[in-house]
Amino acid sequence: MQYARKLRKGDKVAIVSLSSGMLGEEFCSHNIEIGVKRLKEYGLEPVFMSNALKGIEYLKEHPEARAKDLKDAFLDDSIAGIICAIGGDDTYRILPYLMKDEDFIKAVQKNPKLFTGFSDTTINHLMFHKLGLSTYYGPNFICDLAEISDEMLPYSKKAFESYIEGNEYREITSSEIWYQERTDFSKEAVGTERISHREEHGFELLRGKECFEGRLLGGCLESLYDILTTTRYEDEKAVCEKYGLFPDIEEWKEKILFIETCEEKPVPEQFEKEIAILKEKGVFDVVSGVLVGKPQDEAYYDEYKNILVKVVNNPDLPIVYNVNFGHATPRCTLQYGAMARVDMKRKIIKCEVM
Repeated sequence: MQYARKLRKGDKVAIVSLSSGMLGEEFCSHNIEIGVKRLKEYGLEPVFMSNALKGIEYLKEHPEARAKDLKDAFLDDSIAGIICAIGGDDTYRILPYLMKDEDFIKAVQKNPKLFTGFSDTTINHLMFHKLGLSTYYGPNFICDLAEISDEMLPYSKKAFESYIEGNEYREITSSEIWYQERTDFSKEAVGTERISHREEHGFELLRGKECFEGRLLGGCLESLYDILTTTRYEDEKAVCEKYGLFPDIEEWKEKILFIETCEEKPVPEQFEKEIAILKEKGVFDVVSGVLVGKPQDEAYYDEYKNILVKVVNNPDLPIVYNVNFGHATPRCTLQYGAMARVDMKRKIIKCEVM
């Protein structure tokens, strides 16, 4: 596994739209202004790739344009990091344009770059995992750098700063506050604070031993489910199988699986299907532990807990619930392939600095 260097003052960072093209819509113009300002405050120079701002309709119809932006970012030696604009639901459509492109594959392997995003960006992360590059399941441009509060959310800000040399995570603890998802993202809402709540639960050990370790591998639960089924798009399963996107059982051995639910807030019946398919694949038989993200707005909080215990049905497998990553705000960052040591006696996740 290759690990990209951290960002430094003066570095260029590419902004890419690999799924939804919403960053190019007029209703996101204020997000661009805010996100650019914050990147520059870190001494970083944002570079919007040539297709990143072409809008929802164009990028929906042209997955090859999305793929080109990612390839061009890797071929540009002046770019040190790549930040996804946001997720979406059809990121898999860029795979045929990248996984058969020898120039792209060689660029990834010879010139590793820091790459961050979450949600359906899971597809990109698993692609890079296949190619041997460690990436970061963490902040993206619209949701984090362009957060419309007067400041970035402090916990998420620390997560982004972990990408900058000298600020690496040593350990992850539960956020003391969680925030409801906004209902108004408009320009008129700039400067308004999110509704916040004091965290009542913290990290919860649902079962298994209090201390365990393993290298991190996982992503958005809905994206993983879509890779393995034809539920959302009829061809997604076949495309992902063609490129071996879902790790085989050997790759899951002794890993810590991390999973979280998206903004769709799947009903318990759907959540159970998503957990069950991972069980059918044998993932829970070989991993060393499971980290489960906090559900957005604490939707189905107790129902999800009960389903995890029932479906996984392994009293020896540690399951830690309510971890701050993914779609619930604020969010930390988890590095693919990095060694994590979970200590539930102290309720911390220690991270190997790569």
